[in-house]
Amino acid sequence: MTPIETVPQENQNLAAKPKLPATASSPKAPRIHALDFTKGALVLIMVLYHWINYFIGLEWPYYRYLRFLSSSFIFITGFMISHIYLSKYAAADPRLWKRLVTRGVKLMAIFLALNAARDLAIPILGTGTAEQSLPSLQDLFTIFVSGNFTVAGNKLVSFTILIVISYVLIFSGVLMPLFNRYKYTFHVVCLLLLLSIAMLKVFGAGSYNLEFITIGMLGVVAGFMPIQRLNDIVRHRYALFFAYLCYTIAISIWNVPFPLLLVGVALNLMALYAVGISRSETGVAMSEVILLGKYSLLGYISQVAILQILSAVFHHINLGLAALPVSFVAACVLTIATIEVVNRARARSGSVDKLYKAVFA
Repeated sequence: MTPIETVPQENQNLAAKPKLPATASSPKAPRIHALDFTKGALVLIMVLYHWINYFIGLEWPYYRYLRFLSSSFIFITGFMISHIYLSKYAAADPRLWKRLVTRGVKLMAIFLALNAARDLAIPILGTGTAEQSLPSLQDLFTIFVSGNFTVAGNKLVSFTILIVISYVLIFSGVLMPLFNRYKYTFHVVCLLLLLSIAMLKVFGAGSYNLEFITIGMLGVVAGFMPIQRLNDIVRHRYALFFAYLCYTIAISIWNVPFPLLLVGVALNLMALYAVGISRSETGVAMSEVILLGKYSLLGYISQVAILQILSAVFHHINLGLAALPVSFVAACVLTIATIEVVNRARARSGSVDKLYKAVFA
């Protein structure tokens, strides 16, 4: 899920927990395969997005139709905090906020490590220009506060979605003690965040990170919805199709301002989820997408690395127009293969499983 992975279910003494002040589902709720499918589908669409970055370019005129991607991962992160984490831990349980904060810190560490590796790899691969000096205070403000990661056409850092997901996890963990006393804490916080965004717009300012954090908090609020109610909503296919058509026309005219971004996140996630609940889990393609969803964070990271390497390879191999379909298929296949290898390695080796959990769980 943004890439945030599903919470492990083992070793949880549910019977000893106090009553939850608000949960989205039963503590023994089965895994939601349609949600895994949604995350897996987002990973594949993200492959398309990153492939366009590397093989077509940032000047591609249709990015607005993919603007929902990063925000959707962030929304799902919030959704799973309330819908999954709060079904396994009581809000008063200190393990909950510690787990959220620890996971957020891990993601920030992964972000820093990946960008350090990127700066070392770029000169070797010849796919761009790496930073040769420490970032300035202005760059740090841009990266960690404003969230405008592209300056003068150059990306300051990669894997930027990890920053916001880290913020959402840590912020949610900090709010849990208050949520234990007042069950509408996240609703109030969402309202305050939306008002803050509106006030910044009035003064001609803004922060992408603030907008993304707000989307994550809205995901937390949405996660309190019973799953059956969500299933009922997405089964209104014709209404969903009409709403999506109106949204597509709107962004074609006005691009993607923040209100339309919120609409786009909701509609795209509902559309993918609707496909997930309408398909059998036993098909090969469906199973692979669901597996990608279970490893969405690893899928996100691996595809960027794979496309960096493919970009370097195809830069030295002249295939003409054939390079486009070949490189895209290769990116998809290699991303799926990476997840398959890791999944099988975890099943066969306890050491690999422990290492994976230490980094990603």
